[in-house]
Amino acid sequence: MTTDSRTGAGRGSLATLICGALAAGGLAAVGATALGPEAASASSHREAPLISGAPQYDNTDLYAFVSPDRPDTTTIIANWIPFEEPAGGPNFFTFAEDAQYDLRVDRDGDAREDLVFRYSFRTHTKNDRTFLYNTGPVESLDDPDLNITQTYDLELIKLRDLKAVSRTKVADDVPVAPSNVGKASMPDYDTLREQAVHELAGGAQTFAGQADDPFFLDLRVFDLLYGGNLSEVGNDTLKGYNVNSIALQVPNGLITESHEQPVVGIWSTTQRKNAQGDFVQVSRLGNPLVNEVVNPLKDKDAFNASAPRDDARFLKNVTEPELPKLIEAIYKIPAPDGPRDDLVDVFLKGVEGLNQPPHVTPSEQLRLNTSIKPAAEPKRLGVLDGDTAGFPNGRRLTDDVIDASLQVVEGELVGAENDLGDAVDANDKEFGAAFPYLANPTEGSRGPLAEGVDGGDDVRSQLGDALRPTGAEGADDTVLIAASAGAGAGGLLLIGAALMWWRRMRGRAY
Repeated sequence: MTTDSRTGAGRGSLATLICGALAAGGLAAVGATALGPEAASASSHREAPLISGAPQYDNTDLYAFVSPDRPDTTTIIANWIPFEEPAGGPNFFTFAEDAQYDLRVDRDGDAREDLVFRYSFRTHTKNDRTFLYNTGPVESLDDPDLNITQTYDLELIKLRDLKAVSRTKVADDVPVAPSNVGKASMPDYDTLREQAVHELAGGAQTFAGQADDPFFLDLRVFDLLYGGNLSEVGNDTLKGYNVNSIALQVPNGLITESHEQPVVGIWSTTQRKNAQGDFVQVSRLGNPLVNEVVNPLKDKDAFNASAPRDDARFLKNVTEPELPKLIEAIYKIPAPDGPRDDLVDVFLKGVEGLNQPPHVTPSEQLRLNTSIKPAAEPKRLGVLDGDTAGFPNGRRLTDDVIDASLQVVEGELVGAENDLGDAVDANDKEFGAAFPYLANPTEGSRGPLAEGVDGGDDVRSQLGDALRPTGAEGADDTVLIAASAGAGAGGLLLIGAALMWWRRMRGRAY
């Protein structure tokens, strides 16, 4: 933990809003029956025992913000599959086919979803007689050399009292941007990314595919809080890793209750099909860091299976958090006195006058006031530094949620001013200026070339023709054809003899 270089301007803005809510008695109604089970949404990079063993279903982060280039729309981004090693083939990273990936929206603050945007994926294989993800350089999403592809359907479900009143398929068979295998395999990944952006009716857009993990932080907090002596800060431990992302941009009017009530609550979930064929929720995410460092081990799996309307069971984890006590024990920084009603307002209700809906039911959601225009110059600490378009009013890709959350947990809003942080203030890659805003995934070929190699053309450019199915006989000869493609003239007789032997061994006539 380190101090940061923020300015003093706006420093007390969130504290002022919180104090106003406290003075008005806004927390008096918070009780055990007011919260519900879906209170466990967080930056869930392996945050719970069960989901850590099922990365395809593990929702790592959720973002929601008014689109900077289209302020009449809101962009929601949800990520899955933590710590994707870019070179982790030959089975690269796909969305699960037996899963429902949901973006859920509460329009009126009652802790119940009113809209569900549901993504369902299918995997397609062109040639199952090769081990390769791609059989040559890939120039487009429909390139025959892209051997493993995915498509998805997008369904909009409208609910009333948790019962579906309508279901509309708003997209069908949309292609997914592939894993970025490397420069030889995907020399122009920008084109693949652009082709995966799909326009929907009414000015909406959708995207699914691999991206650079946008969450930036030093994860060595788990080594007894940065080494026990602050020696382990300043290293973005997610640098170089990718995730699978879903991004959706929709008109504000589609997701808000009315012009007068522009605040929405958003969370994401994953449902996995069980042996009986039923879909069961296994992951849930709203605000960052809740299930990672707020919920204890005994609650983590239950939290992932719960819904915001049942969050009362986790209330004590918020009002009596463990993290400040650990910081006090190790670094002698006094923990704020409990119960921590300031944390309840920020993370379970929304800040009054900023992003708290009227008649709110406390629950763990990422709350966004869609009427607040994007900041011309976003500040990484968001509302703590006077930028009301940032966290905890939604979450932008550039928001430093680690520093902001640390400072709030350590009492910034109750008079204990501090500048705590992990010394990681920005992502290692720049984000885009247009939808889906995410940085391209790191390619598997990253790193220096081998000594003496100039990176010129070689046999890789011929692999596509060699490995693409051309009939039963041609497909059986895949390996030898690929080898002969790169052979010099002096080796042709040897390869020809080998090919004759191979065909005879396969019981064929020469």
